[in-house]
Amino acid sequence: MPLAFDSLSHGTIAFGFFNIESDMLLCDRYFLFADEFCTCIGDMAEKAGEQFYRASWRVQVIEKAEEIGDLMGAIHGERFTGFLGELYRRFPFPQQPEEFKQNPAGAQNQPLVTEIIARYGKVQEIKVAVDPNTMEIELGAYRFNHLQFQELLKYVWRGGYPRWKNEIRPAYVLGMKNNVLLNSTGIFREIEFGD
Repeated sequence: MPLAFDSLSHGTIAFGFFNIESDMLLCDRYFLFADEFCTCIGDMAEKAGEQFYRASWRVQVIEKAEEIGDLMGAIHGERFTGFLGELYRRFPFPQQPEEFKQNPAGAQNQPLVTEIIARYGKVQEIKVAVDPNTMEIELGAYRFNHLQFQELLKYVWRGGYPRWKNEIRPAYVLGMKNNVLLNSTGIFREIEFGD
């Protein structure tokens, strides 16, 4: 379930997983798979000691809210609109609350999720930059301070809300954490992932 996170540029935005059978993340109107996100964060961490960090990330962008869809309507099985509605038709919300856990094998559904989102979004390259002087991170149109950005990483580590099923994390999440902790300088300074 995406949660509300603070940003410097857009106030409160939604970030996170939005279907337990997919490893795709959203950052407001940007969508990318968690394994790609974690790989990019690992690259960023490996270069944390450099003066400035610059990269490009490929994301899916859905501009119109109606094409994103109604997450709560889809979760409750009442309104299947846009990308989220189509995804929830394929992977409905579990009937038993205890089954509401993020699937660590969600990456296996990437081909189907890619096919669905292609009907609603467009692939774009966004500029990603880290300014070590201001400790700010730019993800395309969105800007975060280092503490706000660290909250996004910790969310992915936990498996968001409702957490990873059986507390089993995919290898790419473990790799992200290890890279960040090995390079805990600059924007990654003093990050604590917890359990």
